[in-house]
Amino acid sequence: MKNSIRLVQLTHPKQGRRIAMVQEPDLVLLKGFGSIYKLALRAIDTQQKLINLIQENITDEKLDYDSIYSLNNEWKFLPSFDQPDSPFHCLVSGTGLTHHNSALNRQMMHSEQKEQATDSLKMYEMGVKGGNPAPGELGVQPEWFYKGNGAVLRAHGDKLKIPFFGDDGGEEPEIAGVYLIDKEGNPYRIGMTIGNEFSDHVMEKTNYLYLAPSKIRTCAIGPELVIDSDFENISGEVSVYRNAEQIWNSKINTGQKNMCHNLENLEFHHFKYDSHRIPLQAHVHFYGADAFSFGNKILLEAGDKMTVAWEGMGRPLVNYLEKESDINKQKIRQL
Repeated sequence: MKNSIRLVQLTHPKQGRRIAMVQEPDLVLLKGFGSIYKLALRAIDTQQKLINLIQENITDEKLDYDSIYSLNNEWKFLPSFDQPDSPFHCLVSGTGLTHHNSALNRQMMHSEQKEQATDSLKMYEMGVKGGNPAPGELGVQPEWFYKGNGAVLRAHGDKLKIPFFGDDGGEEPEIAGVYLIDKEGNPYRIGMTIGNEFSDHVMEKTNYLYLAPSKIRTCAIGPELVIDSDFENISGEVSVYRNAEQIWNSKINTGQKNMCHNLENLEFHHFKYDSHRIPLQAHVHFYGADAFSFGNKILLEAGDKMTVAWEGMGRPLVNYLEKESDINKQKIRQL
């Protein structure tokens, strides 16, 4: 794969937020911008390529990537993309049933008779037939789900939480696209990033109509954002560790070659809604998973380590499972 332009978002207790470009084994800081969101907005406003703006603002200041990646540095990772001023102006969402294995896992979740197709498998087959439309034609609508606003985003090294009301929490190794809506309401794709979409599969298995609440959980993206990623055919690996021992591992594949919907169709159906094209709105959208441990009857426990790696997408994303034990029932007050 070609050498890609990869950025990270960092924060420091004294220096605040900064952007850096990956130049292994270093991270090279950029000047003038504390977020990729504002860097991209400047590129749109000045009508220049994002890569050119990056090159104009690169400095000579280098940071040791290894120490930051291993969480042994005052510099800490932020999610690889966010809306820095307000999480409410960032929509986090995803598309399911884009990969054959994900459809089979859903089929096994919700059907006791293997020969009887569930609605999930039927929707996947709809994508197979109509998810790659010819130029100028409209493709079939994919499944779509809401994960939350920008407050659910977590970074490399952060914990992903099973809330007190949750039944489970499991990794979903994906790639997510990050987008910005310009001042006229036009969507721009900034790049792509490794993601752990993280869902409650036990809740979903109870009844497929629980898919919506099972998705409203924290999720992680990063550590790197790839500006010029090729999304045709990408291979990777996902692993789960418990007490420093690997308990599950799988090869994973994504990209248009491995999906029933092409990227153009996914993006069209996400941004066809007026409410998804609000000026200056940020978007993080997950493209679907090829494998996850729950499909092999693995239930994660507090402290488990989840690792997601995709070729050409930079260093792996690592997160840890946290379980909320105390019930935090919210009291609604009458005004």
